[in-house]
Amino acid sequence: MKTWDLSILFKDEKELNLYIDELSKQTKQFKQNYENNLNSLNNENFLQALQKYENLILKLSHVLTYVYLIFAQDTTKGSFYAKYENLSKEIEENLLFFELEFCELSEEKSQDFINHCKNYAFYLENLIKHKQHNLSQKEERIILHLSNTGASAFSRLFDETFSALRFKFDGKKISEEEILSKLYDSDRSIRKKASKCFSKGLKKQNKLLVYIFNMIKTELSSICKLRAYENPETPRHIKNQISKKSVDALINSTENSFDLVAKFYNAKKKILGYKHLKDYDRYAPIGQDMQINFEDAKQTVLQAFKNFSTEFYNIANEAFNNGWIDVYPKDFKQSGAFSHSSTPLTHPYILLNFTNKRRDLFTLAHELGHTIHQKLSYNVSFLNQDTPLTTAETASVFAEMLIFDHIKEKLNKNELLSLYAAKIEDIFATLYRQINFTTFERKFHAKSEELNSKELSEIWMEESQKMFKDSVKLSKEYSLWYSYIPHFIHSPFYCYAYAYAQLLVLALYGLYKSKKCENFVQLYIKFLSSGGSKSPSELVSMFGFDIESDEFWNIGLEQVKKMVDEFLRLSDD
Repeated sequence: MKTWDLSILFKDEKELNLYIDELSKQTKQFKQNYENNLNSLNNENFLQALQKYENLILKLSHVLTYVYLIFAQDTTKGSFYAKYENLSKEIEENLLFFELEFCELSEEKSQDFINHCKNYAFYLENLIKHKQHNLSQKEERIILHLSNTGASAFSRLFDETFSALRFKFDGKKISEEEILSKLYDSDRSIRKKASKCFSKGLKKQNKLLVYIFNMIKTELSSICKLRAYENPETPRHIKNQISKKSVDALINSTENSFDLVAKFYNAKKKILGYKHLKDYDRYAPIGQDMQINFEDAKQTVLQAFKNFSTEFYNIANEAFNNGWIDVYPKDFKQSGAFSHSSTPLTHPYILLNFTNKRRDLFTLAHELGHTIHQKLSYNVSFLNQDTPLTTAETASVFAEMLIFDHIKEKLNKNELLSLYAAKIEDIFATLYRQINFTTFERKFHAKSEELNSKELSEIWMEESQKMFKDSVKLSKEYSLWYSYIPHFIHSPFYCYAYAYAQLLVLALYGLYKSKKCENFVQLYIKFLSSGGSKSPSELVSMFGFDIESDEFWNIGLEQVKKMVDEFLRLSDD
């Protein structure tokens, strides 16, 4: 099966409406029973209320999963998505009081509840920890109702715009995924043409996209003022459960190793025989680019996962066989790839846009890594299930490393050189490029006024060039390429989590390969199964690492250096 089976969520819209009607009644009853009443509850009654709240949040998430996946498959169904988002907000309003009222309890009362609700302690402690950013219930109600017409609406507009966008190439009109896949072509003229066609398409949408960027920035600024956040990235750090100091250390350590990027691309330039390496040459394959169909990619992933863990294999196999994956590009389908965690009532859902390239094999592994993490996280309660981005990307990047190690064993020297080049470029994209994205966002969001296209492009080019130094020449057309990055719109300051996860995974994977940790697989399964029930620092400490230490990031960076050195050795042989 190469597309989703959404019937496990709801058979049709009639069943969806009946479910929503019943859920609305249940949330109204919950509000009637508990609003302005938490302080009078004993410990056991509070636990019962918390469990009821959790169940209602789970059911609401079940609805939102269904309507989002319908939209992701066909972004022309925006009105359907909006209709049920609005209905969900009305239901959510009945539950709004619960967390706010808990945070207003006396310190003694809230601590008694936390001590009694041991399975929810981490979740409740986080509510208390960040309650200074809460507003009054009336204010929260207003924000809730306006949310669908703010950044959420501009995110939807962004998605609809790109899913409908077509780029003229060799007399055909092709999608974003298809045009970007041509940047990996072995023919330089095709890469150059694809780059120009993509840039031309972005330029046509530039006025709209710049406006969307500014509206995202403006709303985030307003939210930060209302909630008294220190700066625009603070809410993301809070959700990620790490400090700005830790992020600064990550950025500084990464930027201090930009020379590895320059070394690699200067070597690649020499191998390709180019006088100058242009931005559209970054992903030029060395040797024959690997073509792989979905069935072969499936078997490769399953075998690599099976070699690591039976549990990894079983979950991935279930995903392939039971309609968890929507595989191929289609008209109006959302671009990119994701794994939607859904709820324990069903299973995760993976969206791909598979184009038979080597990178699609690694994307498949990446998203299945998320799916395995999400499925294992069902082992904890739903309120503890949500994983901070800093650890959410760990399983996905680890899965890519399993594939890399699995396929490299079967290759000759030239094939191995090609694979190393591609994998190093993936690491650069996950690590260095995401740091560029983060520093771009920092400069963009630091501006109090709206920025025009030229100003955005200048920031983009300045931050991008830092990574490449003198090894890659960025073309004028590349100056608009900030405008298609969805994370800037959907989740500001999301991107450093990729870099965080990349270095964490390289450190963990190095530990795994060293065999110094005999029970590594069992520990790693436990790590993933914990979901968001523990802090990132507590989870990582299971392996003996301290994420608050500046030295920690250098463990992962040393692994990057080893891979670059191995590539340079292979290229000189």
